[in-house]
Amino acid sequence: MASSGARRTRLTRRGRIVAWTVGVTSAVVLGVAGVGAWVYQDLDGNISSADVDDKIGGDRPENLSPGSKNILVVGSDSRDGANAKYGKDLTTMQSDTLMVLHVPASRKWATVVSFPRDSWVEIPACDRGGGDKSSPHHAKINEAFALGGSSGEVSGAAACSIKTVEARTGLRIDHFMSVDFQGFKGMVDALDGIEVCPEEAIHSEKARLDMEAGCQTVAGEKALGYVRVRYGVGNGSDIGRIGRQQEFMNALVEKAQDRLTSPTSLYGFLKSATKSLTTDPDLAGIKPLYSLASELKGIPSDRLTFVTVPNYPREADVPTDKANVVWQYPHATDLFSRLAKDKEVDGDRLKAQTKVPLYASSVKVQVLNGTSTPGLANTVAGKLREAGLTVTGTGNAPEPSATTEITYPSGQEQQARALAAHAPGAPAPRVADAGAAAGVITLVVGDDLDVDRIR
Repeated sequence: MASSGARRTRLTRRGRIVAWTVGVTSAVVLGVAGVGAWVYQDLDGNISSADVDDKIGGDRPENLSPGSKNILVVGSDSRDGANAKYGKDLTTMQSDTLMVLHVPASRKWATVVSFPRDSWVEIPACDRGGGDKSSPHHAKINEAFALGGSSGEVSGAAACSIKTVEARTGLRIDHFMSVDFQGFKGMVDALDGIEVCPEEAIHSEKARLDMEAGCQTVAGEKALGYVRVRYGVGNGSDIGRIGRQQEFMNALVEKAQDRLTSPTSLYGFLKSATKSLTTDPDLAGIKPLYSLASELKGIPSDRLTFVTVPNYPREADVPTDKANVVWQYPHATDLFSRLAKDKEVDGDRLKAQTKVPLYASSVKVQVLNGTSTPGLANTVAGKLREAGLTVTGTGNAPEPSATTEITYPSGQEQQARALAAHAPGAPAPRVADAGAAAGVITLVVGDDLDVDRIR
């Protein structure tokens, strides 16, 4: 085995799931069996607990796969205390990393879905604390954590993130873990740093980071800057940062397994790791985290899949927006649907299917009102335009319709499925009768369509 000093931050299939999930939980329980009972109690008490159930509300997705687990993992980067210098113009609590770990009922495979922080989504109404409630609005997905955390409580931040992810994916979130970057820095320092090998120099004022190209060991503020940096490296995208964070965490866990042999270094590492964690009450402790890590460690490496929600620059639909990405439909919906039904995801196939994006603006639709509610077609059309679709016209359906209907001309099946993904609950699209307008999909709004769920 290569020495820890020679190890590079190389992203492996196992390493990708280890990062932020198995990585943190395994780190927390690493060597606990070898320390005294008083140390165990000390570490166990470090893990913070936050009850989110009363803040999420009752309008939640149904659990379609009893026995499976969906765990929301947040890399939090608060802007107060030791982190204040990294962004004084930002809200108190920030989420720089957001993913969902799906553990199936069989425990024979697992999938991690990463959500780019620049994902442009609708944030539902969230409790901001003190009796104040936000209104639904579109923003970057990471705003949910900051919005719910306006009062400084992780429970509110996590609850708003859970509500947003559930509303946008249809997945029922069972647990959450929040990992604070300051605690992460202490973990790195306890290991005397981690070696990274940037291919180009990194100079970022925002991340307070200056690094030359080539292999070097980073610790302290430099390590924190490395996992946070976005601008000034590569193409400046959040996708690139996600990859660097996953690689870094993989290297951290591997070095921890190699180096933490003395009680002193082990205790220092575990103390920082446990202090960085906040979870829901059911995960808040060494024993439940150890149980989770044990389940994941038993999964074969070729059955561990890491995917990013299929996406493309929103600029393709809205030329003035050069800062955000939107999810690619219908593939994003297909991904969430498979996980909701506890079906394994083929990451390579998903990547191949989404190599050439289907832009929302290429989906042309006419909206017809089949209900007795005046102006409903215009309301639906407005929501679809906000989602980037091209609405060619609105009007009344030839006759009333209790059921929503999506019909498409030959050759437009994928576009029709993309439209259906924006209207949850709508029946599967069907081929239109002869005479349908070329290239235009027809949406007849029926009494059964929940307009509030259009995204």
